[in-house]
Amino acid sequence: MSQKEFFSAFLKQGKNIGAVAPSSKFLVKKMVDPIDFTNVKCIVEFGPGTGTITHELLNRMPPDALLLAFEINKEFCEKLNGINDPRLKIISDTAENLEDYLKENNIQKVDYIVSSLPFAMIPNGIVRNILRVALKVLNPKGAYIQYQYSLNSYRRLKNTFKNVDLNFTPMNIPPAFVFICTN
Repeated sequence: MSQKEFFSAFLKQGKNIGAVAPSSKFLVKKMVDPIDFTNVKCIVEFGPGTGTITHELLNRMPPDALLLAFEINKEFCEKLNGINDPRLKIISDTAENLEDYLKENNIQKVDYIVSSLPFAMIPNGIVRNILRVALKVLNPKGAYIQYQYSLNSYRRLKNTFKNVDLNFTPMNIPPAFVFICTN
């Protein structure tokens, strides 16, 4: 999907799309560099959009790992379904239902959760549920990695996770903050 097509989708479905353009290579790097791919078995991606971060995760993941990608936008799901990689499972459902899909795939804990969800556009109760589920299923040595376009989510993430490291990526449209959350 081109940037023009992405922006057009944003204009049509802004309530389901939290960005005006796909993530830049600089933001993708900040999102995936904190991940130790050595022994990864399962990564979850919330809001993969057109798959910019998805592709990089798949490029770095071991051959026996699994990537569960939660996307509610139908157009984006169609785009993601074009990725030919057996390690990728596209789930057209809300991230709140993560536990159901982990049970379905016989997974107890996930190693990393990478999230592009636009928290500013999601009701507070749903964000609380998503973070609660993420904390519950995250491997103690793993991390929850989230980007946002403002610092509004910092307190919420600090109240959920013991440690929240903050990075900034000016080379993105718009510039983005990356939160790396661990326990």
